[in-house]
Amino acid sequence: MSFRARLTLVAAAAVAIAVMLSSVVVYIVVRDQLRDQVDDALVDRAHQLQDLQFGRGIPDIPLPPLGGAGGYVQAVRADGSVFRQADIPIPVSERVLEVAGGGSDGFFTDETIRGIHVRVLTFPARPGWALQVLRPLDEVDTTLDRLKTFLILISLSGIGLAIALGLVVSRAAVAPVARLTRATERVTETGDLSERIDARGQDELSRLAGSFNAMLGALETSTKAQRQLVADASHELRTPLTSLRTNFEVLMGDRELDPVERRRLLDDVVEQIGEMTTLIAELIELARGDQLPAEPEDVRLDLVAEAAVERARRDRPGVTFNTDLRESVVRGVPSSLERAIANVLDNAAKWSPPGGAVELSVDHGTVTVRDRGPGISDADLPYVFDRFYRSASARTLPGSGLGLAIVRQVAEAHGGTVAAERAEGGGTRVTLHLNGAAPNS
Repeated sequence: MSFRARLTLVAAAAVAIAVMLSSVVVYIVVRDQLRDQVDDALVDRAHQLQDLQFGRGIPDIPLPPLGGAGGYVQAVRADGSVFRQADIPIPVSERVLEVAGGGSDGFFTDETIRGIHVRVLTFPARPGWALQVLRPLDEVDTTLDRLKTFLILISLSGIGLAIALGLVVSRAAVAPVARLTRATERVTETGDLSERIDARGQDELSRLAGSFNAMLGALETSTKAQRQLVADASHELRTPLTSLRTNFEVLMGDRELDPVERRRLLDDVVEQIGEMTTLIAELIELARGDQLPAEPEDVRLDLVAEAAVERARRDRPGVTFNTDLRESVVRGVPSSLERAIANVLDNAAKWSPPGGAVELSVDHGTVTVRDRGPGISDADLPYVFDRFYRSASARTLPGSGLGLAIVRQVAEAHGGTVAAERAEGGGTRVTLHLNGAAPNS
């Protein structure tokens, strides 16, 4: 069964239950009102007969026909003797005798006499006597039967109308779901993530469509980034692979090489393999996206930075590294944070002049690295953290253009930011701020 059919069925069932309950309530209220009128009439008649004097029978009371408005009267003695106006017996029960004997109060009963549904009031008339007054309920029953028929017809009409309206309402209600389904099918068939759904409105289905559009947008952005990453990686790998192939062809050729030239070619091969290894490692790091490789933990950022500085000193012996490390605890992954800080230090050292100094400070979840190099031009500043971006002056230097992109990715994965700016007095200042800093840091 389709969702629309289920929605229509539920709506029709709800209306049907409401209509039937309402019909039952109306029937009961009307029935009680009509019967109360008959009971009131019987009580009035009883008051009129209350002071009658009884002898060997009952007084001469005008005899109405069975079913007449005046009511039919029967007197009952405590010993069981019955005095009637006519040969129309009203049943005499033990409770009636109790009323005649003064042991019980009056009461109403329903009886069927000679095929006629009647209402009977039994009440004490005088000591040792009980009177019974009867009125027919045929008019009440006829009215109730007619009312019952009308209510059944109204209920059936209401249910039919509910089904019709349910079909209309369900069609409008499931329209966004149908659009969502069609869009999902088109995306599945075509792979086109630019598909969007009209998500106007504030109801749940509109919010669902908006969430679906946001999911498609995220997938489209992620797919474009992956494709761009593959294209950029292919481009960056093409140059060292071509150079490697050329060097290997020369080394494997028939031409006799000078030992010095052979050594130079082998050094080039080793250097190119190292560049490719670094590039592949950075590509793997970037391919992780914003997901952390391990569960975050409380990390002493100053100790992580100190380890990164020690490694930078080994790799860049010609550069001086000055540090100002203050205890700072953040929430993060130590290996990722050390990699990001090391990349910033390596970039700063690469641009520092021989014998230059790089300054690093850590305080309250913020890492600041400043070099004394030529600085970043205003035209390059907006792009220094983009993947594979290399300024014109950097293309002659070793590197893949992924180091600072990894820094930004690590910062965002830790809920932080990274920014670069020209420093006063020359050089570049890079600030890595981590939002996961502990309150006491």
